[in-house]
Amino acid sequence: MEVASLILPVFAIIVTGWLAGEFGSLSRSLADALVHFAYNVAMPALLIVTIAREPARNLLEWRFLLAFGGGSLICFGMVFLAVRAGGKHDIASSTIHGMAAAMTNTGFVALPILHVIYGQPAVLPAAVATVFVAAVMFPITVILLKGRDPHEPAHPTGLAKQILLNPMVLSTLIGLVWAITGLPIPALVATYLNMIAAALTPCALFAIGLGLSVEGLRSNLKASFALAAVKLVVMPLIVYGLCVILGLDPLYTVAAVVCAAVPTAKTVYVLAHEHKVDEKLVAATVSITTMLSVATLLVALYLLSGLAIGVR
Repeated sequence: MEVASLILPVFAIIVTGWLAGEFGSLSRSLADALVHFAYNVAMPALLIVTIAREPARNLLEWRFLLAFGGGSLICFGMVFLAVRAGGKHDIASSTIHGMAAAMTNTGFVALPILHVIYGQPAVLPAAVATVFVAAVMFPITVILLKGRDPHEPAHPTGLAKQILLNPMVLSTLIGLVWAITGLPIPALVATYLNMIAAALTPCALFAIGLGLSVEGLRSNLKASFALAAVKLVVMPLIVYGLCVILGLDPLYTVAAVVCAAVPTAKTVYVLAHEHKVDEKLVAATVSITTMLSVATLLVALYLLSGLAIGVR
């Protein structure tokens, strides 16, 4: 099956990283360094070189933003309200539950996968999804988490600075400005950026595998599997439905569903750890969604393979 031959090597890199950590070939602490390189260097290089080459008119596909962004917010709202209605969790805990089911790992999983399967044209929608996560989902989480403590309010200026200086947002803005000017990228610069960008896929996926731990799976299994079901099944279905309603073109439809069907973002764990809210739950959810997404992504890509014929 063509889809399997394309996607399985991608997840084989994740498994290789996990095995390297499990057998002690590499220290799991190295995962953080690899993630920082991929996040701060390789991914920005890919985003700049991809977006800067696009005609400015192609850069804002509002229907894609509505489909992916709308699906993300709907799933967050569903889980947040359901958890809150149970009466056992405060706003901060409900927020973490909601984001564990809705904040998606577009940058480290969806973007590399779409790049491998469909080439650079698929990087653009993945970049838009990544910026949505950074510019919308992240601030919502921070505001709701800080909102529980009246002595630690979320400062708008500081929050705006965090968003604008986010490597993904900043590199996207640089690419946008370059595209608007209509100037070509000098060959030397393009070669330099492409060489760095080529490291993104193996580096990011290997780091995810290296950072996985069995211990993270042993706690909060029932709640984590419920959140994983929303993340990997419900959210892609909602996003696909919105794509159909909005009449999105095939490439952007596939990209939106893939972005919705990838694991929970590790950013949720970082926020949970920082605010000491449901850390074990998020760790288990990230691990479970990463493992189960091998199967769910294969199914999603297989079902969408007819739609994607001729896209590459």
